[in-house]
Amino acid sequence: MKVRIRKIGGSDGLILPRELMQRLGLKRGQELHIMELPQGGFRASPFDPDFETTIQIVDSIIDEYRDTLGSLARPKV
Repeated sequence: MKVRIRKIGGSDGLILPRELMQRLGLKRGQELHIMELPQGGFRASPFDPDFETTIQIVDSIIDEYRDTLGSLARPKV
């Protein structure tokens, strides 16, 4: 599908056809993450590309401090 970059106010933007928005499950006002591709161009995604890395870091911290976190989670009597 071809779209054209257009002037929108003081910026430039892409107008996405309604049918494409519906097929991709996108909603007006939704944020997209733009990632530059090494071979040129870009990819737009509603998913945060850093989220998986963040979850891996959290998982490693939980594994390392499992006993400590378990103690902190127990109610004090």
